[in-house]
Amino acid sequence: MRIPLLPLLTLCIGLLPGALLAQTGQVKTNAEKSADDPTRVTTRVGIAWSDNYAMDDSNLAFSGSLALDQARKINVRINSDASEWRVGGSWLFPIGIFNFNFGKNEYPGDASQTNYSIGTFVPLSFFGIEPAGFQIFPMAGYSYNTGDRMACNADKHKACSQSDFSGMPSPENGFESTNISGSSGYLGAFVLNR
Repeated sequence: MRIPLLPLLTLCIGLLPGALLAQTGQVKTNAEKSADDPTRVTTRVGIAWSDNYAMDDSNLAFSGSLALDQARKINVRINSDASEWRVGGSWLFPIGIFNFNFGKNEYPGDASQTNYSIGTFVPLSFFGIEPAGFQIFPMAGYSYNTGDRMACNADKHKACSQSDFSGMPSPENGFESTNISGSSGYLGAFVLNR
């Protein structure tokens, strides 16, 4: 497994100018921040339940964030059968927050996904910009995914490539595990009303 380093390095270099300018703005304390503010570093614990009736799949998920100090936290999420888990963290800088995480998901049909991602939020309130009391957070990030899924190999079994095929995706029906990978990035913003 190889993670392309050039896009990751490019994003980190792109974030550097903002970090260097961090000495000029006003930093809010956790107590001054909205509960939904992504730059708020807090300790939290949660439990979620989901039920997918179509796949007869219900499970519990446990999640938590542990604030190591006023600037760093670790995030963990795992479901009850450990088929989905995620570990990550955040590091708060004066100008914004840097997030990272990695995780693994297993899906029906012997498919799986491994994810690595990094991102950042920058509150424009740091620069004194809060139009009409709205807090604006420009954001950017990068994600790399790899995994495998069952795909039809028509050379082994022609039936799986037919448009009216209705069997299960299994080796007996001409399906085999295929490696897949991809990467993506995003730029955007979200807004909170104080």
